[in-house]
Amino acid sequence: MTATDWPDSPLDAVDAAFTALTTGPQPLLLDLEPLRDGTDLPAGRPSLPALRRWLLKHPHSFEARDAVWRELIRRARLDGSAWVIAATALALPSLRRYAGQLRRGWGGDAYDLDAEILTGFLTALRDRVDLVRPAPYASLCRAAWRAGHELHQRDGAEAIPLPEEILEHATGPRTPKRPWGHPDLLVRRAVELGIVDACDEQPYIDLRLGNRAIEPIAARLGLEVSTLRRRLERIDARIAEAVTDGMLTETTSPQVRQEWRERAEQRRRIRAGRGAATPQQPQLLAA
Repeated sequence: MTATDWPDSPLDAVDAAFTALTTGPQPLLLDLEPLRDGTDLPAGRPSLPALRRWLLKHPHSFEARDAVWRELIRRARLDGSAWVIAATALALPSLRRYAGQLRRGWGGDAYDLDAEILTGFLTALRDRVDLVRPAPYASLCRAAWRAGHELHQRDGAEAIPLPEEILEHATGPRTPKRPWGHPDLLVRRAVELGIVDACDEQPYIDLRLGNRAIEPIAARLGLEVSTLRRRLERIDARIAEAVTDGMLTETTSPQVRQEWRERAEQRRRIRAGRGAATPQQPQLLAA
């Protein structure tokens, strides 16, 4: 393939580079023998395209997927750009699916969205995912989705909930740690971490924990009921993400806390901008 034939789409470019790496006399291979203990991984050294097909056909082989992805991430960090391409290419089915979902209702350039999703994935691949924790692939997928979703919202498109498949990647048959304690206290912890904005705390408790009718609360906030429902769903998605990450049950790192603070600040700016545009509408719940 010549430079003039190189794909315009960043995701298509990854696929083209992957094809070059996995064909020819010396294709890139991954030896699965050291990874098979406690998994149902096949024996030997399958081609990477064959391994990708196997993973797609066995979506509930969580231990196998974890073992493969820990090794892919380790190699991408230590063994050069070929393994960065390989790891990204094995995630392409998910990355393409996220791109398709986020293009709905979005008027920007599709290639810009692809590039943002890819950047989020590569950033996590390089230095964000902790290999000691379970479900490294879920962390990569979440980072890719989040990057694309933030661009999607910056352009003014409607928010889309975190795909359920990402949560399934993270949980699977594992027994997640239960966030012990009174639900109000868990919401308070979410507020302290920046997962839930302080001004959202009481409305969220009233509606999600108190099972109160939504119409009077929406009227008090000056919001349409449908708008309030969507905003609650966004909070639900952030809390689900935090529960999946263990943030409500475990000690969190300064890096993770800073990431949530930055996201909270972004929501504050969006809310402030909307409030300035429509001062008669009290926007108490976060975007």
